[in-house]
Parts: sequence; structure tokens; C-alpha cells
Amino acid sequence: MFIGPSGRDFMLSFDIRDCKCEAGMVTISQRLLFLFMLAALLVLSGCATRAPANTDNLCSIFDEHRAWHRHAQRAEKRWDVPVPVMMAIMNQESSFKAKARPPRNRVLWIFPGSRPSSSYGYAQALRGTWAEYRQDHGSFLSRRSRFKDSIDFIGWYSYRSVHRCNIRPNDAYNLYLAYHEGHGGYNRGTYRNKQSVKNVARRVAAQADRYERQYNQCRSRLERRWLIF
Repeated sequence: MFIGPSGRDFMLSFDIRDCKCEAGMVTISQRLLFLFMLAALLVLSGCATRAPANTDNLCSIFDEHRAWHRHAQRAEKRWDVPVPVMMAIMNQESSFKAKARPPRNRVLWIFPGSRPSSSYGYAQALRGTWAEYRQDHGSFLSRRSRFKDSIDFIGWYSYRSVHRCNIRPNDAYNLYLAYHEGHGGYNRGTYRNKQSVKNVARRVAAQADRYERQYNQCRSRLERRWLIF
């Protein structure tokens, strides 16, 4: 009971059940919002960016996927490895397919078996090496199926190759050998008797040279577009 300004008595009605009901409605709304955001995140994570139509032309790749140029330049600035070299390695590893995996082994030439490795994503990074990258310089939210994270991973691994294997940052041939064989394997020369691996490394080096010539023709234009947007 309280006394109003006119001197009359008023009864204050208060029902705790109303409060509980409103609190319950708020809790339900919060849960629904959380579930909606979680569902949206799962949908977005499942929508992989399509591979470029022309993977042999670096200018065409960056024209089709504009954000890729910005991410590649950031990786170059961070790790001091040229954009054409990193992109040539990625092209060889996955053909720019976000969810690329090595083909499964065959059991009795018919039934699909296990995969030969845990390689996955744009950079075909192994699960253990990716965990090391995330702990070292990456974000714990980074994903192998995201271009931004994968190009940074290639830059990070190549930077390590430069310092652990004494390779020049623009030497795509040897950087790819170290990427394929691992730093220890490269330093032991495990690639020397693997003609197929050396042939692939030569293709990567040739692709890096083509990418560099193309990039010299469009880099300034791409950078101007970046500044505008």
C-alpha cells in the first residue's frame, strides 16, 4: 500500500509469476537468436568460393576474386614471399579449390579406402602443420578452406623454408620442393631421386614466372582498385 498525491490509498499489485514469465520469454528469445546465428554460420561455412575460371592467368584470377589480391598482398608483406610464387604453389596444390583433398586409396581396385594424408583445402596443408601454423602466427579461427588463411599459410611456410633451407624468396622451384618434402626432407635431399616431384617443381617455377609477367601488367591497376574500394 502507498499514499498517492491526493491522499488516497492505493494497493500495489505485484505478481512474481509475471516476472518469471517475462524472464522465460527473454531466455527463449536469446536461445532462438543463438540457434539462428549458429545455423547461419554453418550455412556460410559450407558455401565455398568457386575456383577461378582461368587458373593460368593471375590477372584474370584477381579480377574474378577481387578480395584475393588484397589477401595475397598482405601475405607478401608479412612473409616477404612474392605473390606469384605463393599463387603458383597454391595452383599446383589445389587448383584453387577450397575443399580439395587427395583421392582415396582403392581396396581391391574397387572399394574406396582411406586417404593417403590429411591434406586439405587451398594449400593442401597437413592437419599437424596447420595446427603448428595456427599456434605460431595464425588465428585459431583460421580454416584450410578459406583463401585468406591458406595464402598466409603458404607465405608462412615459405618464409620458414627461406631461413631453414637457405632458399631465396623468389626461388619457386626450391620453395616448392621444400613445401612438398618438408624442411628436414629438403635439407636431406630426399627429392633428388624423385624425378616426378622435380618435374612438378619445374612446372611450379614456370607457372610462377608466367604469373610474374602477367602480374607486372595488372598490379598497378589492381592496387588502384583496392585503394578506391
